[in-house]
This record gives sequence, C-alpha cells and structure tokens, in this order.
Amino acid sequence: MEKLYKGIHHFREGFFSDEKEFFQRISESQSPEVLFITCSDSRVDPNLVTQSRPGELFIVRNVGNIIPPHDAIRDKNSVAAALEFAVLVLKVKDIVVCGHSNCGAVRAIFADPKQLERCTHLLNWLSLAEPLREIMRKYYDTKSHEAFVGIAEKENVLLQIENLGTYPFISDALSAGTLRLHGWYYDIGSGQIRSYNPGTESFDTIH
Repeated sequence: MEKLYKGIHHFREGFFSDEKEFFQRISESQSPEVLFITCSDSRVDPNLVTQSRPGELFIVRNVGNIIPPHDAIRDKNSVAAALEFAVLVLKVKDIVVCGHSNCGAVRAIFADPKQLERCTHLLNWLSLAEPLREIMRKYYDTKSHEAFVGIAEKENVLLQIENLGTYPFISDALSAGTLRLHGWYYDIGSGQIRSYNPGTESFDTIH
C-alpha cells in the first residue's frame, strides 16, 4: 500500500497539477466514444496500451472479459447494466472486447473444477463461457496444450462478441450503423495487439 500512497502523492503534485484545467473540464461530464471490455488481469491496462486519456474510454473489467448473454443472469448482470449505460446513455460508437495472452480465467475454464472447489462464485461466473469448451473440443482438441490455450483465448473474444449481439439494443444499433464491434487480442510479452478480421477470419496485428 505504501507504493500506492506515494503514487497518489506524485499524481497530485505532478500530472494532476500540470493538467488542472483538463481535469476540471472532464469533472463536469463524460463523453467517451469507446466501451472497452477486458479482463481483470493486473497486467492489462487499457489506458496504457491504447495511450488514451481519462474520459476517452468507458471501461468494463471482469474475470475473463466475459459478457453474459442477454437474460443469462437477469437482475444481477452488472455487465448488462454497463452495456445499457454505454450504448443507450453515453451513445458510444464502438465496443472493443479485448482478451489477452496467458489468461488465467481461460485456463481455469478448462481446469479440473476440483482445483477451484472453494471458489464457488468464480466457477459460476466461468460457467457462462461453457460454449467455449464445446468449441474447443469440437475444432481444436488435437492441438498442443499451449497452442490450445492461445486459440481458446482468441475464441473467447469471438464468443463474447457473439454474446453482445444477443442484446436487442445492441442489435438495433448495429443494424442502424451507429455502433461497431471489435475483437482484440493483447500479447503481453510482445506488446502487440491484434484485431479480428472477419474477412480473413484471423487476428491481424494493429500497426
């Protein structure tokens, strides 16, 4: 915690002090154009990798960057609440779903449930990605372990993109041309971010 306290001090005395007018301006309202959905993993920092400023991204983070299908959790779906706010209130123009390399959540989806028997909430949450298990069993069962996991991380992004389309207000916005969906994959070790290209059905490096 001491490091965090020192960081707060440096922020207040340095960056904030230099950008007081900017922070005063954004303190009154927000108008981000992008909803960025990614994993809770401590190594993934949306603002850092996109070099965006405060107020430019509306961010949702959870274990495994999972988007529950419409009505999957009903009254307790915090992701759905964020989607509604971003699309219907903030009127974002783009939604990015960003997975990443060496994702513990994706590995846990394929692990023995006994390893997580005390993590009941985590197991319930990861069960939302059950379709991913079926996709991987059907198409990639012969891959090596590391290749299997890397593919699963990317397939998970595509699954969540598919889940976005189950929300009527998102489907309507896509049909109206006021919203675009993007699937990204962040390789932590190389710093590269790849974007899914529907034309080639591959993740191409963003230059």
